[in-house]
Amino acid sequence: MSFEVHAAGAVHVFDCFECAVHRMAPICEHCRVQIIGHGVEVDGHFYCCGHCAKAEGGTGIVDHTDSPAHA
Repeated sequence: MSFEVHAAGAVHVFDCFECAVHRMAPICEHCRVQIIGHGVEVDGHFYCCGHCAKAEGGTGIVDHTDSPAHA
């Protein structure tokens, strides 16, 4: 059973979620990891986390993993 993903004006057909993730997930512009789940976008650039975005000069980024509740 296949399924379609419609993104950025294109239609992609996959037979499993793993293939879709590997094809569609953006790449962090700092550490080059595939972003699976929540990432950070700053001025059209994608990062896997606030730390990577800040390392590339992003400002005004709040990464909730930096809070004391996650320490």
